[in-house]
Amino acid sequence: MKEIIPAVILAGGQGSRMGELTRELPKPLLPVAGKPIIEYQISFLRKHGITEIYILSGYKGEKIKKYCQEKNNWGIKLYHIQETEPLGTAGAVASLTPWIKTDFLVLYGDLILDVDLDHLVDFHRRKKSLATLVIHPNDHPNDSDLVEAAKDGQIIAFHFKPRSPEVCFPNLVNAGLYILSSEVLAFLPRGVYSDFGRHIFPELVARKCSVYGYLTAEYIKDIGTPARLKEVEKDLLAGKVNRWNRQNKRPAIFLDRDGVLNEEKNGLRQIDDLAILKGVPEAIKKINQTDYLALVITNQPQVAKGFISEEELNRIHAKLETILGQQGAYLNKIYYCPHHPEIGFEGERKELKIKCHCRKPEIGLIEQATQDFNIDLSRSFLVGDSTVDIMTGRKAALKTILLRTGWAGRDGKYACRPDFIFEDLPEAVDFIIETYKEKYQQLATYIDKTFFTSDKKLNHLRPVIIVAGLARSGKSTVARIISFILQDLNYGCRLVELDNWLLNHELRTDNMTVRERYLTNKIIDDVQALVSGKEISFHLYDPLKRGLTERRETVALGLNDFLIIDGVIGLDLKPLREIAGLKIYVEVDESKRRERFKRFYFFKGLTESEIIELYEKREKDESPIVRATKKWADLIIQG
Repeated sequence: MKEIIPAVILAGGQGSRMGELTRELPKPLLPVAGKPIIEYQISFLRKHGITEIYILSGYKGEKIKKYCQEKNNWGIKLYHIQETEPLGTAGAVASLTPWIKTDFLVLYGDLILDVDLDHLVDFHRRKKSLATLVIHPNDHPNDSDLVEAAKDGQIIAFHFKPRSPEVCFPNLVNAGLYILSSEVLAFLPRGVYSDFGRHIFPELVARKCSVYGYLTAEYIKDIGTPARLKEVEKDLLAGKVNRWNRQNKRPAIFLDRDGVLNEEKNGLRQIDDLAILKGVPEAIKKINQTDYLALVITNQPQVAKGFISEEELNRIHAKLETILGQQGAYLNKIYYCPHHPEIGFEGERKELKIKCHCRKPEIGLIEQATQDFNIDLSRSFLVGDSTVDIMTGRKAALKTILLRTGWAGRDGKYACRPDFIFEDLPEAVDFIIETYKEKYQQLATYIDKTFFTSDKKLNHLRPVIIVAGLARSGKSTVARIISFILQDLNYGCRLVELDNWLLNHELRTDNMTVRERYLTNKIIDDVQALVSGKEISFHLYDPLKRGLTERRETVALGLNDFLIIDGVIGLDLKPLREIAGLKIYVEVDESKRRERFKRFYFFKGLTESEIIELYEKREKDESPIVRATKKWADLIIQG
């Protein structure tokens, strides 16, 4: 640490919820992955340069003292004080008043943690805080005491259980780790029971003292039950505890709110109108179980327009967090932009009528989150339902996912395409957490051995990759993953979708096969021109309108750039096969593909009977031709 402060470990609890495990041992001596809790804590403090530690014990405290002596107190100044009667967390610390004259750290004796203490102490000093509580959301807020903080982190209220189910509060809890000024000691009663969370901190807030909450996503978990012990042990062995330290960059999943988490109401204004979309709590819970942060970034211009107050908006967000918490899920933080650039609304707030850097598609909210949580944007995703969201992700160099919920990309505000498209948030989260990593590793291995020498230089093969397969097999997803692999290898790549050479829907006839629906000769000419160093230009295809748009795209390949060709007939065209260094065929279980086909065309507005008719037609004039190209593939992969 930049400035060393003393630490206090509160080790007096009996640990009654641990049952037989604490019959003979005090909780701080419970072994976790072969080592007592208190040894993890002392190692953590020593790592940060803290060499003056006070252990305040109670139940079987003599065993804690003996264990420390057997370890020669780890070569530091270790003071052990055992209370004769329970005095609570604050009552125990009051006994240290004669010795502590500076800021000091307090942590509960049943915590396994790894946090950036320099960053925490710096926050405490910048805020000129009397008491700084480390706070975070948890997966069971309904049976937890909650902390409410203002935008700048100043704590404004505590909400203790039991609470009325009619009122929702933000999901923030006291993590059991504090930085306190020595001035706090004057507020601690001597010789009587007193608790920091229940008594001292609420009193300081009531007195308008400077009490702040330090929000973190770092690993801090109490071992309060046998189940919790097993969970923490698993996390330790998996390396999660250390990985979550703020000094290590973490990936994030940035989530739009309306149309992604809850129903799109064209400007949600009332708390009673909040309706969570199906599967969202389960999807968020999956994110929580990984290294990804779950962060909301949302435009809320109705605040600037005067349609809703920030207080009501905060109540809506508190209800959102409460509903998620009821199903064991939490958001690490919600970021919102209250601004709007246009004037002329009755009752508008003129101070918020500005052109700002936080209103999407500007990336101010993402930049703030990155600063707050030390995010690795190169491993992060943005999930949204509008072109505004996708443009935001592109500006921030995030991988982008468009959902077919909410606006489903039909807002039409920006001419941009997402990297991936999925039905809803559960499907998107499954892809990010499971499929993307699996496919990335599989494809990266094959690309490496196909195109690169042992010293990672390009070999003699032409850097052209064809990705083909039946419609809705997942080939476009595979093609996009390949593009990210090449980017991570610092190679340029251009992804060309053969659908941009499709005939408009009105020009197709019933007797056409898939070959005739595409301008195959034009495809061959353009691709050959491209790989020979020429620039090509083409109109972009709109799958919703089933035709070409007025927008054109110009493509050229730089030296050593890869070309990725994505299309159902990619392997059917011999001239393309002859120039490809790698040919990939993507397949999937037919029942799964058929369900995707059905959902896709239902989204495009076809009736169920029209979809069935189209599927059966494609099974005659397209699928046999495409399936026959599987024999040309170097790699067959599941989509």
